[in-house]
Amino acid sequence: MQLLFKYNWMVREDWFRWCDELSEEELLQNRPGGMGSILHTLFHIIDVEWSWIRLLQGKADFQESFEEYNSLEKVRKLEAEFHLEVENFVNQWDDSMEERLLHNTLADGRIETHTWGEVIRHTIVHEIHHIGQLSIWAREMGREPISANLIRRGLSSSLKD
Repeated sequence: MQLLFKYNWMVREDWFRWCDELSEEELLQNRPGGMGSILHTLFHIIDVEWSWIRLLQGKADFQESFEEYNSLEKVRKLEAEFHLEVENFVNQWDDSMEERLLHNTLADGRIETHTWGEVIRHTIVHEIHHIGQLSIWAREMGREPISANLIRRGLSSSLKD
């Protein structure tokens, strides 16, 4: 599980560097799917990751709107601010946490119950899903997307010298 979070963070950083070459107009251009723009989708990925981790820790959910973070610099700063807490939680994960229950109250007052294992895996695949959308938009722009390849990223500690 930790390997997949590290993968997501590595790919996310690659996308941030990829975005450095785009204009603000290209980052904010309305696009079909995702959250409607490249930058809003990156913001959403960060928001969802941090929000779920905070809920698992019994802390308040993140409630900021994208309008307050509508530049690449602001989204990167937000990611840096949230990352340490997320990384600390992920690195402390152990098998005893798998079956713990999260009772999440929805906006309409209904309560959903999920295992922590479900939530953590949802958080991982949520980002991978949106990275796929960024890849499609990159190709539509005539640009090479960031590789989604997990292999050759040096993430497997068992193969390191």
